[in-house]
Amino acid sequence: MKDLVSIITPTYNCGKFIGETIESVQMQTYKNWEMIIVDDKSTDNTQQIVSLYCEKDKRIKYFLLNENSGAAIARTKAMEMAKGKYMAFLDGDDLWYPNKLYEQINFMEKNNYAFTCTAYEQIDEYGRLLNRVIKTIPKTSYNRLLLDCPVGNSTVMYNVEKLGKFSVPDIRKRNDDALWLRILKKEKYIYGMDKVLMKYRIRSNSISSNKMQLVKYHWKLYRDIEKLSTVRSLFHIWMWGVLKLFKFK
Repeated sequence: MKDLVSIITPTYNCGKFIGETIESVQMQTYKNWEMIIVDDKSTDNTQQIVSLYCEKDKRIKYFLLNENSGAAIARTKAMEMAKGKYMAFLDGDDLWYPNKLYEQINFMEKNNYAFTCTAYEQIDEYGRLLNRVIKTIPKTSYNRLLLDCPVGNSTVMYNVEKLGKFSVPDIRKRNDDALWLRILKKEKYIYGMDKVLMKYRIRSNSISSNKMQLVKYHWKLYRDIEKLSTVRSLFHIWMWGVLKLFKFK
């Protein structure tokens, strides 16, 4: 396996975490990668920290947006810059296990899959395990993903040569879900690898920690992006709430 992997990393005010995220990429057993970090006009020390890594490792590329535009714009810019056969996604505060790229590419090539994700576990802001593993399912279709998106953003990888490049729908939150839905209009399934290869960081000040904000963004995703009917949109928001409730009981 010698194909280039482009790692797509949008970031905003992740100076506290971005160094550890970069190091989790540098520790990959699979070495042929480029990490494209697009900074959504951070106001903290993100740029200074990333610059230190860029100086020592030319595989790491940094681009600063002119204004704060949201993760969707930052992610699309990184995807435009990508040169790899494979595109993998890693947020600026999440972590990969060292064998993540190697095992996932092997999984894809062995089974001839173009679009995949893996299981992952959750950590707190300080990197402590929360003893909560989010399992994946073998095959996720467009309609299945609409229910509760059983896909961790920082676990996803797809074959660019087979599927091409995509732009990310411009919404502040759930834009990763919107991207997977867009890809699933071209590829029938995202295939799940039942192995924990990523650590997802739970941050108390994130948009995803605000449930009412999430409802708003789900509505925008269903109605404005996916053009679902009002009834179907309400159904999916209700189902999302029910599934989340049972998940955390």
